[in-house]
Amino acid sequence: MAKISIIIPAYNESASLRQVIKSIADADASWQIVAVDDCSTDNTAKLAREAGVVVLSHVINRGQGAALKTGTDYAIISEAEIIVHFDADGQFVASEIKDIIAPIIAGRADIVFGSRFLSKKSNVPWFKKRIILRLARLVNRIFLSVNLSDPQSGFRAFSRAAAEKLNWRQDRMAHCSEIMHLAFKNKLRAQEAPVTIIYRDFGQKFLGGVKILEEFFLGLFTK
Repeated sequence: MAKISIIIPAYNESASLRQVIKSIADADASWQIVAVDDCSTDNTAKLAREAGVVVLSHVINRGQGAALKTGTDYAIISEAEIIVHFDADGQFVASEIKDIIAPIIAGRADIVFGSRFLSKKSNVPWFKKRIILRLARLVNRIFLSVNLSDPQSGFRAFSRAAAEKLNWRQDRMAHCSEIMHLAFKNKLRAQEAPVTIIYRDFGQKFLGGVKILEEFFLGLFTK
């Protein structure tokens, strides 16, 4: 049986992290769960430790991309065969992890990106769906030669060999596009799988969308 590591980047996620960890463990108790506390100011790290998962901690807040890199590097060192990125805020559905990793287990793909725009429907906020994601999809296609239905999916899985080639440098939200770019640049066998995203109120308003867009462009065009 392949060793599966689930990486959860977490910054001030004490309200949802315990339930997220439980949902993953309920989906498959054999999976290794790694929570990366990105210098939270609440008790995120404490709750993760109490849940019995591996906890890695940043001494300064570096961003989601950096937290995912820390967790991914740990998974490689601990000899995980498949690595999954999974958010701490309760937006992802743990039972769908098996759908994401299935093509890798079957040997049909090196990396699988979850997509909100395939057969499953997600209640994507209007501004994010009509403006941010459309623009991100266009930029990915023109500047990065990436043509995927979901340009900013944080729900993804990849093999150990693929992980060793995905040396992304973007610490914050632009890591999504960079990982896609690196996957295509390294000629990895990439697929998309339909996933369900459950949206919350936080971060989905106009100013939150503008911030995501700003980080996307700053990350894309700065070294």
